[in-house]
Amino acid sequence: MIFKDICAVVLAGGKSSRMEQDKALLKLNNKSMTQVQYDKLSKIFKNVYISSKVDKFDFLDDKSKVIIDENNKYSPMIALSSILNQIKENQVFILTVDVPLIKVNTIKKIVDAYIKNDYEIVVAKDENNRHNLCGVFSKSLVSKIDKYLKDDIHKINYLINNSKHKEINFSDTNEFLNINTKEDFALCQRSI
Repeated sequence: MIFKDICAVVLAGGKSSRMEQDKALLKLNNKSMTQVQYDKLSKIFKNVYISSKVDKFDFLDDKSKVIIDENNKYSPMIALSSILNQIKENQVFILTVDVPLIKVNTIKKIVDAYIKNDYEIVVAKDENNRHNLCGVFSKSLVSKIDKYLKDDIHKINYLINNSKHKEINFSDTNEFLNINTKEDFALCQRSI
């Protein structure tokens, strides 16, 4: 199944300060983590984009697929605002670059839950965490996000808690391994 009315975006513009190098460019099986996520999402979404502060993606021939976040602050809320303001679709599936073990079927379940219900946001959750940047977000959130940014609120958690949302529970915590350190990356490499 290919989702045509919902696009997907890989968030690849973070600082990677704990990793001490750009996570978006780390290689897994000879592909950057960004390309791993982009290729995965391209199997189920008609339109896939990459959000970043700069275009650093050699594998991508179509540069119209890069959404540049020109704000000099690093904030997931600013990135989400930039994405929602630049996409044509009314909904977007957001996935961070640093969870490369997530499965295609998991993504489909999240999107299906969004399509079948009347929510502004649907995100993944496992027994340990809610994954705020693994889910579907509606373009209807733009004015709310603009207000939060004006009030200097940058937490996606705040946006979710103050929006009509649903959390989809998953039992496999391993697929949500968030790569923040070299130890996390080594664990991810062993899991592939």
